Amino acid sequence: MSPAAASQAIEDALALARDLAPRMAAVVLTHFPDADTLDLMRPGAGPLETIAATNRALAAELAQEGVEVLVQVADRAAFRRWMDGRADTPQARLAWRNHRGLLQGPAAFQALGLAPEPTKPPRRGKASGTLADRLMRAFADEEGQEFDELAEELIATGRDGVLDQAIRKVGARFGEEAAQDLAHDLLAMAEGARIGPSGWATLVALPVALPPGTPPDPVFLGESLITSGALAEELELRFLPEWRAPEALDALPPAALRRVLVEMVAGEEPTALPPAKPTQLQESGFGVLVGLQYDWAIPSWEEIVAQGLPEPPEEGKETPEEAARAQVFERWRAAAYEAGDGCVPLALVPFSEATAEIADFLQEASDQTSGLAEIRDFVDMARSEALGEEVVCHATVEGERLQLALYTRAGRFLDELSLEAGQLPVPATEMPELLRTFVPLVSQPPGR
Repeated sequence: MSPAAASQAIEDALALARDLAPRMAAVVLTHFPDADTLDLMRPGAGPLETIAATNRALAAELAQEGVEVLVQVADRAAFRRWMDGRADTPQARLAWRNHRGLLQGPAAFQALGLAPEPTKPPRRGKASGTLADRLMRAFADEEGQEFDELAEELIATGRDGVLDQAIRKVGARFGEEAAQDLAHDLLAMAEGARIGPSGWATLVALPVALPPGTPPDPVFLGESLITSGALAEELELRFLPEWRAPEALDALPPAALRRVLVEMVAGEEPTALPPAKPTQLQESGFGVLVGLQYDWAIPSWEEIVAQGLPEPPEEGKETPEEAARAQVFERWRAAAYEAGDGCVPLALVPFSEATAEIADFLQEASDQTSGLAEIRDFVDMARSEALGEEVVCHATVEGERLQLALYTRAGRFLDELSLEAGQLPVPATEMPELLRTFVPLVSQPPGR
């Protein structure tokens, strides 16, 4: 490649970077230590010197635009292991990540041969007042970047007192619902950060309804989920080896929650989240597996050039891949129920949503129990109207709905009832076996 062509390639890359930077949060640049590694991983990509110069220019430009720059050092042996068993496609080659860790901050710039990126102070608005007042105003004004920067600074520096004061101020001025929204936003922000080997780490939780007596082995349960195939390929999950009590999760304020994340990334037991005592698990009926999740989905610059920026997921729309993983997860839940003496894993959720997931489960269980009670009352009422005649039931399933019609054995119609899936303790197709325990079933309405 001629010097002029190399210079033009760099300028083209910078022009694209300036165009895309407003829509980018982070990017991975791949540093190739030698020409042999470049030829193996990116055959025909161009001279090593041009690739290195392009990386340096991109890092400086994107960092200036506020994009987090991470660097992975290409590794031939790791790349060969990655490609083993995969189709040799450009997409597969570009998807490789060095799981020994992405370089961040000064280390990333030094790997590219650049001086460390200067630390930018957080943007400060002209607003006066205490930190709590400023956070309240940023939240109320929906100033996304100002709120995010100030909240992140307060969380990272352990200012739970200021955060609590801001929540109380929001409650006093805008109402309790707004205060709850702010508290939730702060917890959601605290549970994830740009740390760890992948460049993004977050805390997740797996609440489990426990059977009476000794709870199942948390290590076995967690490992069985990790190896089940229910997780997206770009996610790496590690669970703490012991149960945690739901109440302990709920008690953590944002800065303390962030410390849990930092400690777990460092491979340490979280000091603010000790293992649950057996009595705590027995009293609540639930245990929680707390996990550290690394997301390796930050796109590389080469992927962006080849495929464009990743499209954000459509709200409420499940992809075929997500649907397939959901089926695997349901099969894993069924297997866990059998292996765990009747334990019921709920959903794998963000750490801050664990107690809400448990509350939803209890509400659903209550609705299902009330549905069964409604059927029993329905049958009892029909028997009182049958004046001593035997009552029989004709049950039909319409999709996920259960339709019940009660008759006397002689064929007199008494009443009918329709129940949706959410009101049933088991799927509609399994309800006839349950109904037979308290009312005779018939395949056709009597007399027809």
